[in-house]
Amino acid sequence: MTVFYDKDADLELIKRKKVAIIGYGSQGHAHANNLKESGVDVVVGLRTGSGSAAKAERAGLQVAPIEDAVAAADLVMLLTPDEHQVDVYQNQIEPNLPNGATVGFAHGFNIHYQLIEPRPDVNIVMIAPKGPGHLVRSTYESGRGVPSLIAVYQDAAGQAKDLSLAYAVAIGAGRAGVIETSFQAETETDLFGEQSVLCGGMMSLIQAGYETLVEAGYEPEMAYFECLHEVKLIVDLIYEGGIANMRYSISNTAEYGDITRGKRLVNEDTRAEMRNILEEIQSGSFAREFIAEHQSGSPMLKAGRRRAADSQIEQVGEKLRGMMPWIAADRVVDQSRN
Repeated sequence: MTVFYDKDADLELIKRKKVAIIGYGSQGHAHANNLKESGVDVVVGLRTGSGSAAKAERAGLQVAPIEDAVAAADLVMLLTPDEHQVDVYQNQIEPNLPNGATVGFAHGFNIHYQLIEPRPDVNIVMIAPKGPGHLVRSTYESGRGVPSLIAVYQDAAGQAKDLSLAYAVAIGAGRAGVIETSFQAETETDLFGEQSVLCGGMMSLIQAGYETLVEAGYEPEMAYFECLHEVKLIVDLIYEGGIANMRYSISNTAEYGDITRGKRLVNEDTRAEMRNILEEIQSGSFAREFIAEHQSGSPMLKAGRRRAADSQIEQVGEKLRGMMPWIAADRVVDQSRN
């Protein structure tokens, strides 16, 4: 595996291009602002009436309708949600895309599952930061960066890899490391990590641990601290130096409980279900399920959001976080700006 850094890229390559960032959500705002501050000519393409236009303009960015932004661009980075990308690409990007232009993605979903079938005359690339957009922005501002993957699906006009690497460096990824991969590998590993560990697995484990303590008669506040609040403290230690570093820092009691009890929770039945989840991703059945959910109005997603908002753990957490004003002062996500 080869890891690329700032020194390996020709930043002038991306500086000579007009870049259109389509969307101004978590990833969109980060890419647009980081590129601008790296000296890249950037325009943000938004639908008419988008509530994000004012945020982008306050950040000093040029804003244009999607069609106009695409028509003037050498590189178009599509950063709208996965479920909206097919419609945006077919109706607003492709009809206005100059010959020989480059279209970039931060996730391989729609290309890998062939929901978007690009014209043969354009480059199709991926620059995928390995972290949420809000961290891509905040780490860049602090002089650091989030590692990124790059991939080339179609190199019709040439320099696709070099351009991808230059783009990754311009958003700060070259400070941490850039790895070349494929659309398939990025898509399948990303979905699996989200579903089985980072989001689905971890959130379900936190919720189940909290509910187990509360149902046993313990105070909700105690359950919140033990099963949610301290997760960050543990993850920070793992992030800093791996699992061994975390175990070095915790007590012998905690380490013994980790080694002897963790495997009772994540056992062979859990691993079998992980393999089932991976097979659904590899076969495309999850992608079809997700698109069907969107096309039906996202009833499961909306119901899940309502349940989460009304849950006791969220209400208790809001109260306890209010006791620690530095959390809000240092927050990465500020919905009024990003």
